[in-house]
Amino acid sequence: MGENGHRAEPGIFSEKLMLLLDRVEYRRVETGEDMEDIARLRYKAYKAVNLMELTGSTLIDELDFDSHAYVFGIYLDEQLVSTVRVHHVTPDHRASTSGMIFGPEIDVFLDAGMVLIDPGRLAVDPEVLGDDMRALPYLTLRPVAMACEYFTADRCLTACRPRHTAFYKRIFASETIVARRENLGVYNADGALLAAQVRGQRPSILDRYPVFDSEPFERRMMFASRDELPFAPLTILPTARIAQGGYGRSALRLSAS
Repeated sequence: MGENGHRAEPGIFSEKLMLLLDRVEYRRVETGEDMEDIARLRYKAYKAVNLMELTGSTLIDELDFDSHAYVFGIYLDEQLVSTVRVHHVTPDHRASTSGMIFGPEIDVFLDAGMVLIDPGRLAVDPEVLGDDMRALPYLTLRPVAMACEYFTADRCLTACRPRHTAFYKRIFASETIVARRENLGVYNADGALLAAQVRGQRPSILDRYPVFDSEPFERRMMFASRDELPFAPLTILPTARIAQGGYGRSALRLSAS
């Protein structure tokens, strides 16, 4: 993830992202009831764009319960508005969303000993309108950036429709691995595979998108095992403002506890 000559996002939009983040909470989804909410949101989002055949096995699948998978709900003003599934992929644990489609290409990275972060099942409520809709993909991808830091990843993968590749190239300086692959099984779309270099690029991306910043304790609450963190809170407040030298809601709650 880096500059690579890409135009910086206007400062006014960056501040809008931070203001919206002040209204956001993250929840790591681990219960059946919360997973049902995630399934309903996926259904609404995928139906709106005709992404796949909408059956139970496509809305919730075995990868949601993989030991290296982290499913997050993003709540805006306490309403579930988006979700993403983050996979921590290693040479010894290769299960991931993108791996089902681009397995041979991803194996090249893993065979070289790399650690990968693979986001999938990203869904945004199509009923959310206006500037919030434009901003929500950034807030939904925030756990992906945090996972890259927490797990010291070498690459961050993206499997997406070819027309969406420009977004990831602009935000993360992702590079094309597979430009287009047709007939993606349950998906009603062609797909592309991108990979962004992670190591050494964090300062440049945070300079342009401070909304992706976080404190170590927030990353730990997002990704630590329940053995390490048995009393994890139900919802997690973003710490981007604290990490950037500001004073956010998380700091207020911590100082009051």
